[in-house]
Amino acid sequence: MDKDNVSKEIGRTRSGLRYGWTTGSCAAAAAKAAAQMLFGGEEIRHVRLMTPKGIELYLDVESVTWMPDYAECAVRKYSGDDPDVTDGLLIFAKVERCGGDQILLDGGAGVGRVTKPGLEQQIGQAAINKVPRKMITEEVSGVCREYGYSGGVKVLISIPEGEETAKKTFNPRLGITGGLSVLGTSGIVEPMSEKALTDTIYLEMKMLHESGSSYCYAVPGNYGIDFLTESMGIDPDLAVKCSNYVGETIDDARLLGMKGLLLIGHVGKFIKLAAGVMNTHSRQADCRMEVFASHAAMAGADTDTVKAVMDCLNTTEAVRILKGKGLLQDVMKTVMERIEFYLRQRAGEELQIGAIVFSSEEGILGQTENAARLSEKIERRQQ
Repeated sequence: MDKDNVSKEIGRTRSGLRYGWTTGSCAAAAAKAAAQMLFGGEEIRHVRLMTPKGIELYLDVESVTWMPDYAECAVRKYSGDDPDVTDGLLIFAKVERCGGDQILLDGGAGVGRVTKPGLEQQIGQAAINKVPRKMITEEVSGVCREYGYSGGVKVLISIPEGEETAKKTFNPRLGITGGLSVLGTSGIVEPMSEKALTDTIYLEMKMLHESGSSYCYAVPGNYGIDFLTESMGIDPDLAVKCSNYVGETIDDARLLGMKGLLLIGHVGKFIKLAAGVMNTHSRQADCRMEVFASHAAMAGADTDTVKAVMDCLNTTEAVRILKGKGLLQDVMKTVMERIEFYLRQRAGEELQIGAIVFSSEEGILGQTENAARLSEKIERRQQ
């Protein structure tokens, strides 16, 4: 391993792949460093940042511009062993005083703008997602309190190479123009090597099985874990993270001799299961609106509603339309029936299987007939 990679090491997966840090962490760290320079009067070359995942980063500060009225600097994105097109990009933050007493956050060159409804941000806003926004404002607020400043602050995030890099992402398809999104829910990039992920899924389930649990939950990622713990009050130690590999997770459960598996996932991924899609990554298939539209038609939706659903950018917008038309319950009933059909087809006779589908806005949207029974068996840690 070279010296540069040693200095960047912040942890590894069980398969030995290195973690990285998100564009959101870069933006928050750069904003913190710029604020410290502006209000503290000293040049900053290294900055500490505590991520939502609980991993503390100690990052180099680059491209420093330090003036009486503002400070600007950058932190370089590092993706670890994840194949990410943003790896190595400089994420800049410019911090300056302004009127009022608020922290105003916006995106500059290379940060995308939202042009269509249905995303986390409103039309016209910079594509800086909720968790990075919170990280940036909290870090800058902390510096302001430290130096006794109570006036207004303007923070501008920019990514000089962002517009060109964004052409290699899904942003243009989502109606995000002019650059990249500033992303991240945990602040940490977890490597997405397919072999490493599927090995990890198998290992986690094997450990559960060997500890005496023949039934377990499976969730795609952080959204699923958060819903499991915060909304359902379930111990996350009873769950494995399956990422997009629903089919492989079912296969692993059968191979290990598990008796039951309950999948819990956001509708944005799990709606695809109703079409028999067992790898939910967008590169594999994107049939979300087709599923919603066809089931809406079966529920009696008129042509205009079906077309409106097909034009949706994401499932949040589709759910909102169906709820407004009074069709959501009927649609989710038939969707869950199809999900159950395909899950049972993959699981076979030996493995009891079910699913719960949720959204952040509506909570549980639907569940298979046996979901409650499976959950009870998992909670009892049945053999």
